[in-house]
Amino acid sequence: MNIKQADRLQSLPTQFFSTMVAKVNASIAAGNDVINLGQGNPDLPTPPHIVESLRTEVLDPITHKYPPFSGMIELKIAIAQWYKSEFNVDLDPATEVAILFGGKTGLVELPVCLCNPGDAVLVPDPGYPDYWSGVALAQAEMVMMPLLRENAFLPDYSQIPKDKLDKAKIMFLNYPNNPTSATAPLSFYEDTIEFARKHNIVVASDFAYGAIGFDGEKPVSFLQAEGAKEVGVEFYTLSKTYNMAGWRVGFALGNKDVISAINLIQDHYYVSLPAFIQRAAVAALTAPQDCVHELAATYQRRRDVFVGGLREAGWDVLMPKGSFFTWVPVPKGFTSLEFSDLLLQKAHVMVAPGNGFGDSGEGYVRVGLLTSEQRLQEAVDRMVKMSL
Repeated sequence: MNIKQADRLQSLPTQFFSTMVAKVNASIAAGNDVINLGQGNPDLPTPPHIVESLRTEVLDPITHKYPPFSGMIELKIAIAQWYKSEFNVDLDPATEVAILFGGKTGLVELPVCLCNPGDAVLVPDPGYPDYWSGVALAQAEMVMMPLLRENAFLPDYSQIPKDKLDKAKIMFLNYPNNPTSATAPLSFYEDTIEFARKHNIVVASDFAYGAIGFDGEKPVSFLQAEGAKEVGVEFYTLSKTYNMAGWRVGFALGNKDVISAINLIQDHYYVSLPAFIQRAAVAALTAPQDCVHELAATYQRRRDVFVGGLREAGWDVLMPKGSFFTWVPVPKGFTSLEFSDLLLQKAHVMVAPGNGFGDSGEGYVRVGLLTSEQRLQEAVDRMVKMSL
């Protein structure tokens, strides 16, 4: 038989992280002590009270059955209550909340739900590469919105060509931002809502790092802006907030019509998350949130060690206000890839080249603050001592 993949699979973007992992593994195999700061996988364990909840719930035979297709109402209620408590956002659990197999799933599904071939999707550049996957599967056109330092890494809507705006159906935003670590003020979302109304574009706010803010400043939710639910949705995940990356718990919140479309496509793909995981997610959201505050404080200390160390050595690095990433300009004379390879070869420090997140990421590398303060200090020492 001559089995060929469908054209839609051939159109999917190449996952550049797989190449990065191969380089790290090769260096480790050669006997090097590599400090891997290139990936975005939380390094700390899930808080014990959430794990204990799972252990209890999995022993209940009712959780071994199929859960409701669109997710358990108990979890949707907990999500709505948590958003009200954290961001003062009112949500109807029945119609404005969709349970996802991790936030990534919803981000990829959304263009398939709302776009036809030839439609356009506005995507941040640099940005999370999995936005591109959903656009490709929907056979839509991807229109990049450059995020530049001189604009505080916020998109300039006036620079989007009119012919692209006329075709645009969705706009992805992500603050705190991966990879730049930038945050967005409420005024930016207010302007975005006005822009979205004018051009009939659905806003998709990726709020994966919404719990990780520094220096006493809490990240702003898109849904906090007046009229947000009229024009869009927000995606959230428990992966970063509670170190539950492997648990695959995410949700979409906001516009009822968009939530209905997401639930419809998921009815055909899944039978929702396992009930014992959904119940443990309820425990995470309804218990005291001390662990979340402690986690943000941990990342702030790590930020201070790593970014503070580089800045003290004269590196031109902005101090992140959120996320667990930092966006480091590369020295003159190097591309992002050349500099990341040099760091691995000479300092045995792995970072992600910025051009892997889009053309506007060229000239930067992304560093994940996902190891101990001691290892981050060692990484700083190695990078500073490295001769260029």
